[in-house]
Amino acid sequence: MRETLLLGSNCSLLFFTVEKILQTWRLSACNNFKLIYFLLFNFNFNINLLLHQRLNVRHLNFNSFKEFNINKRGLTENQEIFNQWLVGFTDGDGTFNVSYSNNKWNLAFQIGQNSYNLRVLHFIKKQLKVGSIFVEKDGNMAVFRIRDRKVLENIIFPIFDKYTLLTTKQFNYIKFKNCHTILSNNDLTKEDKDKLLFNILKTKPSTDYISSAWSIVDNNVFNFETASKVMSKSWLIGFTEAEGSFYLVNKTTNRIVHGFEITQKLDKIVLIAIKHILGFNNKIQIKKTGYFSISTTNSRAIENIIKYYNNTMKGMKSVEYRIWARSYVKHKGDFFNLNEIRKKIRLFRLKRFTLSCMNPSEYFINKKIK
Repeated sequence: MRETLLLGSNCSLLFFTVEKILQTWRLSACNNFKLIYFLLFNFNFNINLLLHQRLNVRHLNFNSFKEFNINKRGLTENQEIFNQWLVGFTDGDGTFNVSYSNNKWNLAFQIGQNSYNLRVLHFIKKQLKVGSIFVEKDGNMAVFRIRDRKVLENIIFPIFDKYTLLTTKQFNYIKFKNCHTILSNNDLTKEDKDKLLFNILKTKPSTDYISSAWSIVDNNVFNFETASKVMSKSWLIGFTEAEGSFYLVNKTTNRIVHGFEITQKLDKIVLIAIKHILGFNNKIQIKKTGYFSISTTNSRAIENIIKYYNNTMKGMKSVEYRIWARSYVKHKGDFFNLNEIRKKIRLFRLKRFTLSCMNPSEYFINKKIK
């Protein structure tokens, strides 16, 4: 596990190093990324130390969370935290696919990501110790996939049976598992299986479907306590890695502010719970596309978010978060520097990785970014 710099003898080193990061924004793009990514991936800075040096504010008393502890083999030492994180990530970007082709049924648990975030798929594969990763021919998308029915039964089902999906994907999971049961039943003829499976595929969730996980609060979330009874911090971190956005946005022509947003096509209750857990005062919005959205640029909410997600995420979202959080601490209100940082984040999101690039962070250190 990477060492965390602490207050005391290392405090001056922490602030000196961060200052050096910010000074490098005026260097070439190549040198900027090399230094920043080297520091981000080799030192696990504690954002709270920076935040409280700058801000004397009272934060929400968030529910406890023990971050992933990764051993020398790259495996988490707390499997239950990973499992809850995986369910949250799946609620965001996972699918349970049932397909029929060439007179044969296929089941697949899949998680798709832009190849820019290929590292998170390698992280998932390493923790589960099963599955395959594929990068599409155009290089834009990558998929982690498990098709083996025995692996699904022995590895995947126990996770999702213990930690219920909080979105409409719970409906899809139940369909998926029922299809698995039918295909595994040797007492059924192929004709019987086909008929049952085609009937299952026709079923659709209602427009107001709510996952059974919310039944313990009677499908009613109205404060932090009711939200946290259903939604664990590990789940929310995984879901945020899939669906969350840490961004910089123009408030006026010469003012840039920090923002955070999560959108959902369905499952408004999920966003209501997130709103209460993160301490937002905003109402859930409905966008022109019909999607639900929870977002904020409020300073107090942003400070709560910075604290909540400190030292948690595993994919490239963790890199974006750390740059975003540091820029708030050091450059809030500084239009020029925030605009430069935003440009560089947009540039870095355009990078794509292949399966031969096993550690994207090393790519940024050793290769030039054009």
